[in-house]
Amino acid sequence: MTKSAVFTVHAAKTQLSRLLARVEAGEEIIIARGDVPVARLVGLPATGGRRFGSLGVAAALPDDAFFAPLPDDELDAWDE
Repeated sequence: MTKSAVFTVHAAKTQLSRLLARVEAGEEIIIARGDVPVARLVGLPATGGRRFGSLGVAAALPDDAFFAPLPDDELDAWDE
């Protein structure tokens, strides 16, 4: 079970950076207006960054295409 703590809106505003660090460490933070809980601050799952090939499609590029000179109209567009 996730450990949780309750903070008032005022306390949450003044300690937001600390609360975010606690959430990143796995804690759940409840924000209350007076004695009434109104929000839950929880961490998001790590995405692991970008992964090549995540679209599941293959792309083919001829060996000489990457270093081939650009057409004149493309080069001219870079000069604008």
